This record gives sequence, C-alpha cells and structure tokens, in this order.
Amino acid sequence: MMLRIRSRDGLERVSIENPQTATVSDLKRQIETQLGIPIEKQTLSSNQNLLLAKSPQDLLRFTDLSNPAGPLSALPLAHGSILFLAYDGERRVPGPAFNPAGSFGRKMTMDDLIAKQMRVTRQENPHCQLVSFDRDCANAFQHYVNDTLAFAVKRGGFMYGTVSDDGKVEVDFIYEPPQQGSEDLLLLLRNPDEEKLVDAIAVGLGMRKVGFIFTQTISQDKKDYTLSNREVLQAAEYHAESGLKEWVTAVVKLEVNEDMVADVHFEAFQMSDVCVKLFKEGWFETEIKEDHDPKLSKMKKDVVVGVKDTREVDNDFFLVVVKIFDHQGPLTSTFPIENRNTQVTMKALKNHLGRTKNLPFVKRISDFHLLLVLARVLDLNADVPALTECVQTQTPVPEGYQILIESMANTA
Repeated sequence: MMLRIRSRDGLERVSIENPQTATVSDLKRQIETQLGIPIEKQTLSSNQNLLLAKSPQDLLRFTDLSNPAGPLSALPLAHGSILFLAYDGERRVPGPAFNPAGSFGRKMTMDDLIAKQMRVTRQENPHCQLVSFDRDCANAFQHYVNDTLAFAVKRGGFMYGTVSDDGKVEVDFIYEPPQQGSEDLLLLLRNPDEEKLVDAIAVGLGMRKVGFIFTQTISQDKKDYTLSNREVLQAAEYHAESGLKEWVTAVVKLEVNEDMVADVHFEAFQMSDVCVKLFKEGWFETEIKEDHDPKLSKMKKDVVVGVKDTREVDNDFFLVVVKIFDHQGPLTSTFPIENRNTQVTMKALKNHLGRTKNLPFVKRISDFHLLLVLARVLDLNADVPALTECVQTQTPVPEGYQILIESMANTA
C-alpha cells in the first residue's frame, strides 16, 4: 500500500508492506527508512492542522497516531491516503540539481533567474499579535450563517476595528457587502458608494478596515485543506489591497467535536509576506479549473519550496496562525444587517427605536448597521461625523438630530 505523507517539505510517498498487520510503529520505521526522518522526531496525524502547530505543546494535541502498537487496519486508510507529518530538525530533500545554464546548455533569462531566487518558506510569526472579536458582532455573523444558510453556501464580510501599537487587532463590527455565495465560491459584489459610507462611519468611530472574514461550507469540511486555492487568492487580494501589515483573515466553519456535536469554530490567519508579495507581482495563476487540486496554489513560474523547483505550492505555506480572543466592544449588533435576504427599511429603524426607548438616545444608535441606514440619507460630510463622534465618546446626541432620526423612523 502506498501512503502519501504531507510535511513542510511538500508531498512525498511511503510504501507499506502487509498493511493488514502493520502498526503505527511500522509506518514510522518506513518513514525513517524511506524519507530519512528519525522515528523519535516524528509526529503523525490524519489532521491537517498538525502542519500549523507552532510549538511542542501544540503537537501534543494530535494523538490519533500516537500509539506505536496501533494497527493501521483500524484507521480509515486506503492506497493513496494522505497523512500529515511534523518533525524537528533539518533534512535534505532530494530534488533536481541546479544547472545555471539549464538543460542542454540553455541560457537562462532574467525571469528564470528571478524565479530561481523566489523562495517560499513558512513565516513563523504574524505581524498581528492577536485578534479579538466583539462577541455580539461575531455571534450576529455566525448565527445568520448557521441558522439561515445552514453553512450550505459561503458568506463573507469585512472586519472593522482598531490596531494597537503592539499589533493587537480588535474587531468591533463586520460589514457584509452585496454578495453571491455557493458551496465553493464567494463573490463579493463591491459597491464603492456603500463602502464610502462604511469607511466614513468607521473613521468617525475611530476605527478602520482590519480584515476579511468568510465561512467555509459543510461540504468543504470533508476536504483536506485549511484554505482552498480560491480562498488563498481572495484573501491575498484583500490583504494586498489593504496595505495593512496586521491585516487578519478569519475563517468560520462548522466542526463536529468529540461528542459528535456540531460546533461553530473561528480560525484566524495572516497571509504570509511572501504570499502577498507573490500576489502583488502577479505570480499566482488566477484561473482555477475543476481538475486543479484545491489544496495547492498554482504559480505562473517556478518557485523554490525546500530545495525543489515547483509551480504548485501547498496553501498551508502561505498561512500564519493568529491567536483569537474576544471582548465586549462599544457597539451593539441588534439592528438588522445590510445586504441579507430581507431589505432593511425605515420600518426597522422604527422598531429598533421602539425596543430601546428606555435607553439614552446615544445608546439607541450605537450600532454600525443602524448608522449605515442613517448615512444613506444624511450628509456624509457633516451629519455622519457629528453622530459618530457622539457614539464614539458616548455623549448626548443633539436634540435636533434626535428629532430628525425619530421623524425618519415615523415615515415608515
């Protein structure tokens, strides 16, 4: 039986004799013999997240192949199955010798030389120290995907908040642009006019765009990748567009836990510096065909991964894990959210003000999605900054604005 072993060096193959009687120990011995990695340095798992582990403590979480006497026949393995391998130390991976003149004395062009020097390696540390999500806005996003879309189609949005001097990102609201989602594709129908309003509100609140968030579907949970090639392209595009080194890409998905209960799970990454550089310089193949392996990103020219020249890069090489925390931010997320199945009208404003009439007026309008509705009809250069300043400082809203907003609600 042939097993494929995916490690930081890429995809390699190991042959197992007598798979019906072989054990985990036998498999590790073959890895040592055929790939040159000592048994004591190996950590094996069927879970692809092993490759994202950053410390020895992280490796201890992957226990499905930790019993040396465990029979391989007890695992859901078949000829060609993929297992994941982490190991300490360095090794020389066999690869084609580098001949500056190329095959049969072919002269190298400047593009060839640049390609030979473009090395793709793992980035150990993110520029973002951590990302913290406002509980209300994170719940509003995942509840809609879970309760309404049932994680059957993809959904996305842009995260807004603050970045501290030491690289801590706080997400305080999520703007969901017009979009179309399917099982594998997410198309954001960017609306420059609406995004101009969103950015103006963010500036007034002392915030900025800090990341991209999207969901993976239930069908994707059965695939052996962290991000697909399409998702890497989309995430790299928005990261490059932002110009923010602390930019965060967040993934929301449904996972089955040990008790066979489905849990909503958040993961956060930064696209590596190399990934963003490759995207900006046009190295990525942007046309993805049905027969392309979704866990590999295709390049237009050779890059160096380990000691190999290749045009296919494992997507995990481009991901830098970011720690996740949560907090209670300054805004609420109870107002209906834009660009979903139901159009948000002034009737929603009337209902919201009615539900919150016992609160101070500034508290009643301290919701980004409500402010976006107001910004569509108020003056962007005068009214929006005045209202957002009140919300940011939590100071009383001038009576004239209160009367204006209530009269807008009463027109519903």
